[in-house]
Amino acid sequence: MIISASRRTDIPAFHSDWFIERIKDRCVHVKNPFNPSQISKISLEPDDVDCFVFWSKNPKPMLDKLHLLDEYVYYIQFTLNPYDNDIETKLPPKDKLIETFKELSEKVGAQKVIWRYDPVLINVKYSLQYHIEKFNDMANQLKGYTEKVIFSFIDFYKKIEKNMVSNCITEITTEEKHVIAENFSGSAKENNLSIATCAEDIDLSQYNIEHAKCIDDVLIDTLINKSTGRSFSLKDLSKKDKNQRLECGCVTSRDIGEYNTCSNGCIYCYANCFSASLL
Repeated sequence: MIISASRRTDIPAFHSDWFIERIKDRCVHVKNPFNPSQISKISLEPDDVDCFVFWSKNPKPMLDKLHLLDEYVYYIQFTLNPYDNDIETKLPPKDKLIETFKELSEKVGAQKVIWRYDPVLINVKYSLQYHIEKFNDMANQLKGYTEKVIFSFIDFYKKIEKNMVSNCITEITTEEKHVIAENFSGSAKENNLSIATCAEDIDLSQYNIEHAKCIDDVLIDTLINKSTGRSFSLKDLSKKDKNQRLECGCVTSRDIGEYNTCSNGCIYCYANCFSASLL
């Protein structure tokens, strides 16, 4: 079983103490976000968890707790974008986040820290050229601290339409996507990074850009073999997650987070829409 921690909230940033208590309990109780009265008990016994996949914009609060996960296989999706506090309203300064990225990588290894540049959004301030320059700058700074970057283009979810309008954020054209892809790919190559898109239907293979599996059975299999020395059959991990969008390549996982419990304050966020609290 793969545990996603979490698409619904930033557990490393805001709930790391809660998470460690659940590790000590060897289980977690999770509400169905669409039927809160339905609660599932998920085992966190090391023998039952093939891998934890963490998602975070600021995992610094969890850095001093990583030794408590020595019995588990895990990797971290670290979202590091070029936006100021008008877009990501409560995140620390970017130089501090880059320091955290490097510190995390030094602790766990570059293979286990995936850089997410997600989502790409465009307005007058955050122009096409701005993204090209900032992505290249970040790629240079993160060289050697990660092996992969995943990016996506902004999705105009209905719940964030007002934020998009108030910040004059526009739809990204196909032509602009190709310009971004070509430049991002070039920067990635210069910095020894593989590059992929998250849940995008556009074909960018001409730029050596793959469709990502953010919850990645191949990486998980590699980490299991590396960590335990035991062979693991990919067929046990490789079922596509039917609960995700059609374009999503992720394999099946169990998410242990809750909506409306993230305080990063990103105006493009889809997850702060339900009233809930972590159990």
